Formats: sequence, C-alpha cells, structure tokens
Amino acid sequence: MVSLEQVLEEAQKNDRVCPQPKKWNKLYEMLPNRKRKGNGWKPALPLILAAWWDTPTMLKTLRLREHIEWASEHNCLDAIYEFMKNLKEEEWFHIGE
Repeated sequence: MVSLEQVLEEAQKNDRVCPQPKKWNKLYEMLPNRKRKGNGWKPALPLILAAWWDTPTMLKTLRLREHIEWASEHNCLDAIYEFMKNLKEEEWFHIGE
C-alpha cells in the first residue's frame, strides 16, 4: 500500500506540476464519489481547457494535490499512484514550460 507522501513525491519529481490536460482529466475520472456541489464539483475539476491557460503553476500544483488527497481519503490512492507512475515524462507539465 502506497503512502500519501509517496504519491505526492511522485507528482513533484523532475519539476512536475501536473499531468497534461487529457491525462489529468483521465486521473480525475478515476476519483470515486465525485459530485456536483452548487455551481462546481467536489473535488474541484482539473484546471484544463480554458482554465489551463489562465491558471498559474502553483494553483495547478495545489489542485493536483487536492485530487491526490481525495484519492487518499476515498481509498483509491494505489490506483492513482500506478496511473501516475505509468505516465511518460512528456505527459507531465513541468515548471518553466
């Protein structure tokens, strides 16, 4: 069983910020118990599509962390970790890109 710290470390190695939009959306779809909450979603949607271009790097990092913590709270951290480990490096967005 993987720890939250291991998954967060995987998400941040090599100056990673978050997966590229299509992969991030796929990761989000793996999260269980997603639900509408008011005008938004719980957990919040990945910062893709129009939001991708308007969102600073730090906010993307924090949103991915929120998704990873959601996975931890809902017992699907191992699946998220495996998904992330199988992403190619070019399927990640990196600091400075």
